[in-house]
Amino acid sequence: MNRRAYLGGLAGTGIAGLAGCLGTIESQLSGEQPGSGDWGDGETVLDTPTEDRGSPSHPIYGHEMPSFSFPDPLTGETVSSSDLEGRTYLMTFFFTHCPDGACPALLLRLRRAQADAIEKGYDDDLALLAMTFDPERDTPEVLETYAGQQGVDLEAGNWHFLRPESYESGAQVLREDFGMILDRVEDEEDLAELEEEHANDDHDEDDGDDHDDGDGGGHHDHGEYTFVHYNLIFLVNEHGIVERSYPNALRTDTETIVEDVRAVTGG
Repeated sequence: MNRRAYLGGLAGTGIAGLAGCLGTIESQLSGEQPGSGDWGDGETVLDTPTEDRGSPSHPIYGHEMPSFSFPDPLTGETVSSSDLEGRTYLMTFFFTHCPDGACPALLLRLRRAQADAIEKGYDDDLALLAMTFDPERDTPEVLETYAGQQGVDLEAGNWHFLRPESYESGAQVLREDFGMILDRVEDEEDLAELEEEHANDDHDEDDGDDHDDGDGGGHHDHGEYTFVHYNLIFLVNEHGIVERSYPNALRTDTETIVEDVRAVTGG
């Protein structure tokens, strides 16, 4: 397959980063073919989605959210799915060295939901979970600084940064339990190609989006490694059932997500 054509195809699926362990990513994507939409039968508030989602590897509408347990280094507690029973939550996955603005755009959607919950008084019924898959660089100090840069209200008490003990342990849970497409890219040739792809994108495309909507612009420093991953957000109700999965979350209007959260919490 032509590598450039394939990388462009990845961008269209909502995956952040345009290269990586392409054999692994391609094999995972190949199983996600159009189909009838295998919605789950769990108790939900929102109506069944109208779009056909085929047979994705991650949980979708009506499915029970997988069990999880990860440390929150900023509060010193461990956050588990069982702790969240009785509360709605939004959950996404990111890394602070994200080179193209996608991860800040994911956090923006959670932050807007947090702000709406505080304004309308349902913040005790909503949790916001942002899990890093780069604990090597995303230390507690880095996460705290990043929270300030992204406008996260840590004092509200309903935001948790989740940080696995290692990339390997976190990636295993994300892939096996969450069906998350994720690969670490550290080969120098692949990193160089990433830089070239981003440079071409910056030069060729100007859609007028601001930074909050995921248009980083300019030079992209990938460091020693970067990641290919889904821009994925889950909205999970108080019973632990997925109300919405947004696998291409940057193409989902922020207000749509906020309205979905409001409806599920009754806020």
